[in-house]
Amino acid sequence: LAFPKQGLILRGVEEMVTALDTGRTLALTGFDSRPPMLHVRESFLIEVQPMVSYQGNFQGLVSDLRSYLSRGYSAVLLCPSRTRGSRMAEELREYGIKAYFEENREEEVAPGTMLVTGGHLHRGFTYPQLKFMLLTEGDILGQKQKKRRKPKFEGGQKIRSFSELSVGDYVVHENYGIGIYRGIVNLTADDVARDYMQISYGNSGTLYIPVTNLDVVQKYANADAKPPKLNRLDSPDWKRTKTRVKQAVEEVAEELVELYALRQNGKGFVYGTDTVWQREFEEMFPYEETEDQVLAIEAVKADMESDRIMDRLICGDVGFGKTEVALRAAFKAVQDSKQVAYLVPTTILAQQHYNTFVQRLGDFPVRVELLSRFRTPDQQKAAIAALKKGETDIVIGTHRILSKDVSFRDLGLLIIDEEQRFGVRHKEQIKQMKKSVDVLTLSATPIPRTLHMSMIGVRDMSVLSEPPTDRLAIQTYVMEYAEELVREAVNREFARGGQVYYVYNRVQDIADVAARLQSLVPDAEVSYAHGKLSERELEKRMLSFIEGEIDVLVSTTIIETGLDIPNVNTIIIHDADRYGLSQLYQLRGRVGRSNRQAYAYIMYQKNRRMTEEAGKRLEAIRQFTELGSGIKIAMQDLEIRGAGAVLGNAQSGHMAEVGYDLYCKMLARAVKEARGLPQDTEDFDTLLDIREDAYIPSSYIANESLKLEIYKRISFIRTPEDRHELEDELIDRFGEPPLPVKKLLTVSELKNVARSLYISEVKGNEMALQFRFVPYAKVRTENIPVLIAQMQGAMRFIPGDPPGLSWKRMNLAAAKNETVLDTLKNVLYRIKELLI
Repeated sequence: LAFPKQGLILRGVEEMVTALDTGRTLALTGFDSRPPMLHVRESFLIEVQPMVSYQGNFQGLVSDLRSYLSRGYSAVLLCPSRTRGSRMAEELREYGIKAYFEENREEEVAPGTMLVTGGHLHRGFTYPQLKFMLLTEGDILGQKQKKRRKPKFEGGQKIRSFSELSVGDYVVHENYGIGIYRGIVNLTADDVARDYMQISYGNSGTLYIPVTNLDVVQKYANADAKPPKLNRLDSPDWKRTKTRVKQAVEEVAEELVELYALRQNGKGFVYGTDTVWQREFEEMFPYEETEDQVLAIEAVKADMESDRIMDRLICGDVGFGKTEVALRAAFKAVQDSKQVAYLVPTTILAQQHYNTFVQRLGDFPVRVELLSRFRTPDQQKAAIAALKKGETDIVIGTHRILSKDVSFRDLGLLIIDEEQRFGVRHKEQIKQMKKSVDVLTLSATPIPRTLHMSMIGVRDMSVLSEPPTDRLAIQTYVMEYAEELVREAVNREFARGGQVYYVYNRVQDIADVAARLQSLVPDAEVSYAHGKLSERELEKRMLSFIEGEIDVLVSTTIIETGLDIPNVNTIIIHDADRYGLSQLYQLRGRVGRSNRQAYAYIMYQKNRRMTEEAGKRLEAIRQFTELGSGIKIAMQDLEIRGAGAVLGNAQSGHMAEVGYDLYCKMLARAVKEARGLPQDTEDFDTLLDIREDAYIPSSYIANESLKLEIYKRISFIRTPEDRHELEDELIDRFGEPPLPVKKLLTVSELKNVARSLYISEVKGNEMALQFRFVPYAKVRTENIPVLIAQMQGAMRFIPGDPPGLSWKRMNLAAAKNETVLDTLKNVLYRIKELLI
């Protein structure tokens, strides 16, 4: 009996069990999984869906409640207090909802009515088979979100692996090589309990890594799916492999740096500072810019005002404001009498961007032209002549712009939307153009090669990870195809005056699918569109859909890139296992472009064998539903598809030897070294050996994948602010952390303080501590006598290779009031104050 993880009503399970003959086995399993030893003769689907998050939209809540209750649903609303519960019931009655408040009620709720009662759950759910829904206060008001500081994306080591690690996956330890992850185990040594990551190596070797050291472990990923050879703990093979790859990486780094230097040293056009018109144009933007947008716009302007040729990637989710960044850059170029080419992958998207540019630039003397198959040959000929003479300032078009007959009088800026959608030949033409003009690339899910080059610092990158105000995450369901679910999804959207995309990617029978859908929802206006329709017919149908004359558009993937219709807030994707991960993400991004809740139904055919990769893609699209997941999807796609060659096929073998993550880390380090830049971190790890129970108990976080994610986050704590921010998040998600978790947060913080002091080892207790420095520690040795004097005999210098310090408590009575962590913190910050 398979069910989604979001929720389940037990009385529904009881009904299912009662309906079965007594001799049968009932198996409860998670999504697409079952115990391997269990033979399941029959499976039953319990359809359960997470509740919509209304984010304070009370009118939307009332509208949906009326719809549910009119269809005979019973409803329960959980409120944390009696006062709020009775007030909520009263407000709902004022809107005509049959709601009443009662505490501790256990009998069934009558169909068509709503019970408001005390209780707390993180999220609500609907159970269509029982016509039952449960709401929580969090569903109505939205979960409290803390604003987090934005991560920087300047170098590869700043981007971590976002994919989940599962038991049985291959991992790479930087010092020991490739092994198999066996899970997290809790071990007690010297009366101290800690969690360790268990990794199996060749020849039955086992390594236990403290969870505070997870930053030296990465998931193994490479372009082919062949299992890698396991390293042995007692063999020097891994050291030799790393040395060989390091030499190869240094050669690649030199080539990359030459590319970088070519771009840096090539003299580009220097644009002037913003004009009065530029400021007026930007003030006409009808929305408030996000912080990420402002930073991206500032970075683009700085690039344009410098004398180097710009090559910047703007990576941001669909609807996060990439087009506005491009608009401002284009307007700035035109202000200095330069021409702009805006290259897009599809005809429909070209038309939409053209409409946007004409509308936004209507009050300024800027001429915009369109080059696509929606234009007649005469119109195209006139547009090309105007470009050549310099009469056209901005041209927007498909690869038609790259044709031999198209030339510019003075091209200054090339904007590329979704570069991955262009073929190899077009990319080569783009590469030639990049040598002499500023280039701005926009993408929600950049191709692995583009992302890789941005990560290692060869291309500049700005990330738009902050959603626009009032934007809601798209509710995503991955499920088997069922006509009843399709009918309900369409009717739900139709009832609130919205429109629906139905993605079906086979032209030969798309008309039949549209006809079948029309019979399912006879009240809706259904039409279809695909790229083989004539230009006029396609344009006519798309305009009809944009203007709301068509309710449901059955379409091929021509809608994939860039279409922006705020009234379309439900998308159904047929045979979703046949699409790539980035493609699924782009398609899902066609909805949810307003402050309305949007829905995506990712459907696959029942009983059809699915490849392992297809299963991973569907799991990833289900997993990454929060706003701003585009960069994560790109990273996951890189894991599934492989990195591709950065400069050529020669490097793929080296990448396979150490895994993509470590290869990228080594390459980023080599690129920095070749460019003469300081390394962010030295190549050593700090061992913290102190007697404290510091781990995450299973009673606090039971799910191992989730626990591993939190351990990874904890291992990246660098400052007290990082620690407090993560602790606040843990309280929000899991409740007040128990003492071992609080100690773990402190241990990670102090470990990184010690690392910043070039300390390789710390061991001891609240009575005595020893510190060992790395040989190349950058400390002010002249201040060591000052430190020893200030510590009044408690501190002494330990000569040797490497040298160290030892501390001994002089005031024995103070030991009763201080833990070893308190003591270590005080001593470390005193060392930092005087020696760094």
